[in-house]
Amino acid sequence: MKKLKMRPNTTNGLLLTFCGLDGCGKTTMLTRLISELENDYGLFITKQPTPSVRQSDIFRAYMDYPNADEYDYRSLSLLAASDRVQHVNKVIEPQMQKGNIVISDRYFYSCLANLRARGFKDDRWIYEISESIIKPDIAFFFDVPVDTAIKRVLSRPEEKDRYIDIELQYKLRDEYIEICKANNGVLISTEMPIEESYQIVKDEVRRVLKDEHRRKNQRNFI
Repeated sequence: MKKLKMRPNTTNGLLLTFCGLDGCGKTTMLTRLISELENDYGLFITKQPTPSVRQSDIFRAYMDYPNADEYDYRSLSLLAASDRVQHVNKVIEPQMQKGNIVISDRYFYSCLANLRARGFKDDRWIYEISESIIKPDIAFFFDVPVDTAIKRVLSRPEEKDRYIDIELQYKLRDEYIEICKANNGVLISTEMPIEESYQIVKDEVRRVLKDEHRRKNQRNFI
């Protein structure tokens, strides 16, 4: 696994990213963090890829159906990568320049994980594109066994009939773990009680917020 050469954060804001399988618990962790920070800090909450990609025919074909042979997966990856470059440079970075804490549900790592999980491990273009992406101050990766993640997804009323490529989920899990290790991410199991998983998130965020060189008007994060 090659390390991504992302550009450093030179703003007065912070970037926290949350990645992992659908059903890994990242939304629960993200929501708890938002509720704890929102009264004391300027927050900007966002999601990748943006709706323009999520609503595209090619994205929905891969998400909703077992066969998307009319599309080349690399073309979807390029579309998603382009979307992330635009989103980082024109949405996320301006918010960080204002001194806000940006919290992103998924990030560039998900693009890489999906590309590699689908067999495109020799592609080099995605590593070149990563040089235009801001490196998060904390990149959280949430991990849970595939069977558990699938059960969680299918237990949601709105997703009880959702198509899930099970074999792909196993590959994605492995890729997320490797990407986390290669890029100094924070890997958190969500098999443990929610409070224990969230405490790790909280401790990592507290550590970053205590850096006086990165945060003006520091407040205590309890």
